[in-house]
Amino acid sequence: MTTESLRWFKSSYSSNGGNCLEVAADFVGTLGIVPVRDSKQVGGPVLNVSADAFSAFVVGVRGDEFGAV
Repeated sequence: MTTESLRWFKSSYSSNGGNCLEVAADFVGTLGIVPVRDSKQVGGPVLNVSADAFSAFVVGVRGDEFGAV
Protein backbone atom coordinates (compact mmCIF):
# COMPACT_ATOMS: atom_id res chain seq x y z
CA MET A 1 0.00 0.00 0.00
CA THR A 2 1.40 3.37 -0.97
CA THR A 3 0.21 6.71 0.33
CA GLU A 4 0.10 8.07 -3.24
CA SER A 5 -2.74 5.73 -4.19
CA LEU A 6 -5.01 6.94 -1.39
CA ARG A 7 -7.63 9.68 -1.64
CA TRP A 8 -6.99 11.87 1.39
CA PHE A 9 -9.48 14.29 2.90
CA LYS A 10 -9.94 16.34 6.03
CA SER A 11 -13.05 17.49 7.83
CA SER A 12 -15.11 20.30 6.40
CA TYR A 13 -14.96 21.70 9.95
CA SER A 14 -11.23 22.23 9.56
CA SER A 15 -10.35 25.91 9.69
CA ASN A 16 -7.03 25.31 7.92
CA GLY A 17 -5.25 26.35 11.09
CA GLY A 18 -2.61 23.69 10.55
CA ASN A 19 -3.64 21.25 13.29
CA CYS A 20 -5.56 18.84 11.10
CA LEU A 21 -5.66 15.15 10.45
CA GLU A 22 -6.33 13.71 7.04
CA VAL A 23 -7.93 10.32 6.54
CA ALA A 24 -8.36 7.99 3.60
CA ALA A 25 -11.37 5.70 3.57
CA ASP A 26 -10.14 3.61 0.62
CA PHE A 27 -9.41 0.47 2.68
CA VAL A 28 -12.27 0.46 5.19
CA GLY A 29 -14.31 -2.08 3.25
CA THR A 30 -11.51 -4.31 2.01
CA LEU A 31 -8.95 -4.23 4.84
CA GLY A 32 -10.89 -2.74 7.76
CA ILE A 33 -8.35 0.05 8.31
CA VAL A 34 -8.40 3.84 8.12
CA PRO A 35 -5.06 5.45 7.21
CA VAL A 36 -4.49 8.72 9.12
CA ARG A 37 -1.78 11.36 8.62
CA ASP A 38 -0.80 14.88 9.66
CA SER A 39 -2.05 17.37 7.05
CA LYS A 40 1.15 19.41 7.45
CA GLN A 41 3.38 16.44 6.59
CA VAL A 42 1.73 14.76 3.64
CA GLY A 43 4.90 12.82 2.88
CA GLY A 44 5.35 11.80 6.50
CA PRO A 45 4.27 8.69 8.37
CA VAL A 46 0.82 7.18 8.04
CA LEU A 47 -0.91 5.53 10.97
CA ASN A 48 -3.22 2.67 10.03
CA VAL A 49 -6.08 2.51 12.54
CA SER A 50 -8.73 -0.19 12.66
CA ALA A 51 -12.11 0.95 11.37
CA ASP A 52 -13.65 0.14 14.77
CA ALA A 53 -11.07 2.24 16.63
CA PHE A 54 -11.50 5.16 14.23
CA SER A 55 -15.27 4.97 14.59
CA ALA A 56 -14.93 5.07 18.38
CA PHE A 57 -12.63 8.10 18.05
CA VAL A 58 -15.20 9.94 15.91
CA VAL A 59 -17.95 9.15 18.44
CA GLY A 60 -15.70 10.53 21.20
CA VAL A 61 -14.99 13.72 19.28
CA ARG A 62 -18.67 14.27 18.54
CA GLY A 63 -19.47 13.65 22.20
CA ASP A 64 -16.78 16.14 23.31
CA GLU A 65 -15.05 13.43 25.34
CA PHE A 66 -11.63 14.96 24.68
CA GLY A 67 -12.45 18.56 25.59
CA ALA A 68 -12.05 21.64 23.48
CA VAL A 69 -8.59 22.58 22.28
